[in-house]
Amino acid sequence: MEKETTIFGIRAVIEAIKSGENIDKIFIQKGLRGDLFSELEQLLKKERLNTSYVPVEKLNRLSNKNHQGVIAQIAPITFYDLEELVMEVMESGKTPLFLLLDQLSDVRNFGAIVRTAECTGVSGIIIQKKGGAPVNGDTVKTSAGAIFKMPICKVDHIKDAVFYMQASGIKVIAATEKTDQTLYDVSFTEPCAIIMGSEGKGINPSVLSVVDEKAKLPILGEIESLNVSVACGAFLYEAIRQRR
Repeated sequence: MEKETTIFGIRAVIEAIKSGENIDKIFIQKGLRGDLFSELEQLLKKERLNTSYVPVEKLNRLSNKNHQGVIAQIAPITFYDLEELVMEVMESGKTPLFLLLDQLSDVRNFGAIVRTAECTGVSGIIIQKKGGAPVNGDTVKTSAGAIFKMPICKVDHIKDAVFYMQASGIKVIAATEKTDQTLYDVSFTEPCAIIMGSEGKGINPSVLSVVDEKAKLPILGEIESLNVSVACGAFLYEAIRQRR
C-alpha cells in the first residue's frame, strides 16, 4: 500500500529528521532566514539530505497549510544499504544486474525505469541522495507499484557506488553516446551494472571516466537521442537476450 506523507513547518521537519524519518526530499523557500532555520540547515548538512530551494509558489502548490517555507516528503519505501544488497545478491547465486541512475530528474522517467527494471529481473537500483527525482506518489503510479518490489539504494555519490561495484567484481557499463561501441558489442553475461545518465546532461564526466565499458544505442533517424527510460529498456532487454 502506498504511504506518502508530507511534513510541513520548520520545527516539524527538524523533529522528523531527528527522529529518523525516511525523508526523501526537502523543499525550502528561497531567502528563508532565522535561528530555527539555521538549526535546520545544520541538520541538513549533517544528514546530507536531498534539498531544493524553491520559490514560495512551489511550496504553496505542494501544500495549502502553514508550511513556514519548509516542506519535507517522506518516501513510501525503505531504502536498502548498498553493501548489504550487493552481498545478498552475490550470495544468491544469480548473476547480478544492477542499475545506477546518475541524477535522473524526471519522476515519470524514474517510475518507468523502475517498472522495466522489475520486469527484467534487475537486482537493485542505485540512486544519488541529492539531485535526483524524488521517490513519491507519482513514482509509485508510473512504476505501476513496481517500486515496492525493487530494492533501491541511496548513496552520497554515484561514483562511490561505481567503485564499490568494481571492488565486488561487478563490471560497470555506461550508457552513453560518447563511444563508438554499441550495446551489441558489449557482454552483459557476467556480473554487471548499467549506468543511465540524467535527461539533460547524461552521465557526469567524472563518473564516465571510471567505468569499465561504454556503449551506445545505434540511432538511424535524425533525432540524436532516445528518452532515457526507453534507452534503459533497450539495454536491459539486451542483457536478458545475452543471458538466455
